[in-house]
Amino acid sequence: MSRGWESKDVESQQAEREWGERPVAPPTEMERRRRSLELSLTAAKRDLASARHPRHQAMLAEAVRHLESEITKLL
Repeated sequence: MSRGWESKDVESQQAEREWGERPVAPPTEMERRRRSLELSLTAAKRDLASARHPRHQAMLAEAVRHLESEITKLL
């Protein structure tokens, strides 16, 4: 009885291993660009939240608007 269970466990482990070995397509240039813009947007929003000088805030707000428009263009 134990032997049958073990063989099923080995079989499931092999299936999982095969599943994990399937090649994953590399991200396209557009996906890389979008991810880069999203990371930049996150950083700009974080910086904007902590900015104290009005000129710095204005610059970061403009950067956020620009990044959001670039991301929208990619969608």
